[in-house]
Amino acid sequence: MTSFPTDPARRRLLRGAALAAAGTTLPFLPLVAQAQSLFAKQPITLLVPYPAGGATDVQARALALAASRELKQQIVILNQPGVAATLAPTTMARKAAPDGYTLSLMLSSLYRLPHLQKVSYDPAVDFTYVANVTAATLGITVRQDAPWKDLNALLAAAKAKPGEISYGTTGRGGTSHVSMERLAALAGVKFNFIPFKGAAELYNALMGGHVDAVSEAGFGAAVAGGRVRLLATFNEARSPNRQNVPTAKELGYDVVANGSWGIAGPRGMDPKVVQALQEAFRKAVDDPEFVRTLELNDYVKFYMDSPAYTAWAHKTYADEKRFVSDLRIKLDD
Repeated sequence: MTSFPTDPARRRLLRGAALAAAGTTLPFLPLVAQAQSLFAKQPITLLVPYPAGGATDVQARALALAASRELKQQIVILNQPGVAATLAPTTMARKAAPDGYTLSLMLSSLYRLPHLQKVSYDPAVDFTYVANVTAATLGITVRQDAPWKDLNALLAAAKAKPGEISYGTTGRGGTSHVSMERLAALAGVKFNFIPFKGAAELYNALMGGHVDAVSEAGFGAAVAGGRVRLLATFNEARSPNRQNVPTAKELGYDVVANGSWGIAGPRGMDPKVVQALQEAFRKAVDDPEFVRTLELNDYVKFYMDSPAYTAWAHKTYADEKRFVSDLRIKLDD
């Protein structure tokens, strides 16, 4: 069993807590001061399961900078893409000490992949869920010069040329991949699916003509720059920022999905460490620069503290099992 660090600052804090529990009166120690003492040892590493440069990476860096100011300790971003955005958190769960110095972004694919293939982790027991941060708008985009002006035109082309119209997402088994395959099944078409490691690589492939369409979040900057056309979203209702763009559901295809990401550490973290971190991220989500990165790519704040995030993660894990079973989705070998 991995033990917690025993640096002097942590020992003082824990000794103070023990004295308070025994009825000894101690001076009030503000949460900020607690956080500073808890993380005085070294910088915190935040794993991002995508390559640098994509929407999620940019958001994570802005959030880390804001949270660093709250904790009075640097948060260093380490990009570790792969396995449908699950390599980073699963590596953390296996190798990192539960001391709060190593954290990872947690993407929705983490809860689905165990129902699609054999994995080395259990979402219900292998993580300490610290805080959820945001939710994304998923959509289908094509190049601005593409011949398809709306989703039905794209589907008609795919029906006329089975397997020839290609689309990309960030990894097999992710929310965007499953949503697009469900859309294809409902429309009775077959696409050529091409996975990518991250959004920056994916949109470069779209602009370079290597894929015909993209099913993904993080399209805001490309749409605003006039480089791509957004055909539809997978929202329940039209996005407030995209009132002119229909949802797949209103076009007759009952596919509703959104991506979210939060932050977790390995299982067994000290509750005091979790409390300090969740408070820092709660304040960081209101940082103007972080909010700007969200608005740029049609993300919204979706903060949950540790208890709420834990309950949500467990429910999502169970819901994904039923979802995958109902759709009879399997990943290619």
